[in-house]
Amino acid sequence: MSASKPHVICVGGGFTGLAAAHDLAASGLRVMVLEKEGYAGGLAASFDLDGRPLERFYHHWFNNDRDILNLIGELGCSGSILPRPTKTGIYVNARFYRLSTPMDLLRFSPLGLIDRVRMGLLVLRAQRVKDWKSLESLTAEEWLINLCGRKVYETVWRPLLRGKFGPCAPEISAVWMWNKLALRGGSRGKSGQEELLYYQGGFESLIRRLAEKIRAFGGEIHTGAEVAGLVTGNGAVKGVKMAGGEIFPADAVLLCLPLPGAAKLMAGHAPQDYLAKLSSIKYLANVCLVLVMDRKLSDFYWLNVADPDFPYVGIIEHTNMEPPSTYGGKHIVYLSKYLPETEALFTMDPEQVYQHSLPHLKRLFPEFSESMITGYQVFRSRFSQPVVVRNYSRLIPDAATPVKNLILATMAQIYPEDRGSSYAVREGRKAAAMIKSLLKSG
Repeated sequence: MSASKPHVICVGGGFTGLAAAHDLAASGLRVMVLEKEGYAGGLAASFDLDGRPLERFYHHWFNNDRDILNLIGELGCSGSILPRPTKTGIYVNARFYRLSTPMDLLRFSPLGLIDRVRMGLLVLRAQRVKDWKSLESLTAEEWLINLCGRKVYETVWRPLLRGKFGPCAPEISAVWMWNKLALRGGSRGKSGQEELLYYQGGFESLIRRLAEKIRAFGGEIHTGAEVAGLVTGNGAVKGVKMAGGEIFPADAVLLCLPLPGAAKLMAGHAPQDYLAKLSSIKYLANVCLVLVMDRKLSDFYWLNVADPDFPYVGIIEHTNMEPPSTYGGKHIVYLSKYLPETEALFTMDPEQVYQHSLPHLKRLFPEFSESMITGYQVFRSRFSQPVVVRNYSRLIPDAATPVKNLILATMAQIYPEDRGSSYAVREGRKAAAMIKSLLKSG
């Protein structure tokens, strides 16, 4: 690693840390990114699929994700943004239904006509909410029942909330639900068709391009570099201590870690009441089973499963967005589950996860057989989804910590929006602007 003292150290090499490092390095500051894992990208990182990168966890953008799109433009890569028409569906009452257009909703037979109309109006009503703070005291359940009735809630939303948040579902804020509805409903192409965006070469290609730009500006990115603690003095951060004992001094440090990891590093350097606040936000883990298949499962890109007996809340058929030809004709399916880290599925080894999933797929897709699968991978994330409860804004720690020149930027601070790579870029760039101001003022 560099012997020169960096102005700023970014702990964490996901999109937040990389976006911050880009802006800091572009302004002429010496910046060093330290990432514990052996790769950059965080939850957007990829694995190798026969020489092609594929995300460990499914990823896409909406066409209103301006922050990431603007950054891509600054990198000179707007031509690599790929608009992709997609289809959304739901599995309920042992049947598949398409839910991509108003006409699809009018055909949604699990609900009566009046309830179908009420469900359809929900997105419009969500998009018209101007003051999200008016929803903060409500749970998602309360808000949804008020807007579209109990029948719609029990048929559609309750199973999906339970599938997404498990035992935490009754606590989830209406703000979280509002954001999902408003964002998804607003991602349409010029024809009004549901449309998402992907990146040519996968997210890994964008991460590499961003890393190249950081290095071209003189910044450094080190993977497999675990930070064990902070170095402080006179109430200010002075650098970081590595797991191997090496110390790297710095004028400012940006922590882009889940809050429990940030609290661990800050122990002994910040007041106990502040550390307790960091611990007040809970997280769900995630298990993602990636199937490589010789044919498709369905025509849906995103299939919500409103079935309490199915172990996953979503079936995301990646190659119904990015064509199979990108992957040598192979079809890619993600099975995703958010869950407490104590649940059995999170603790199973990959083979157990795979075998556990097969009979459930067979139940939903009678034509499915294991012979269709040519490979699989299982990925886990312990801190994947902050649990967004009522009055969540009161729990969020400020970016400025009690330690001078120590800044915090994590996905738990993305609010009222939910986590996502575009918001990670936004928060990283905001943190970079804050750090530049701090260093300029001394």
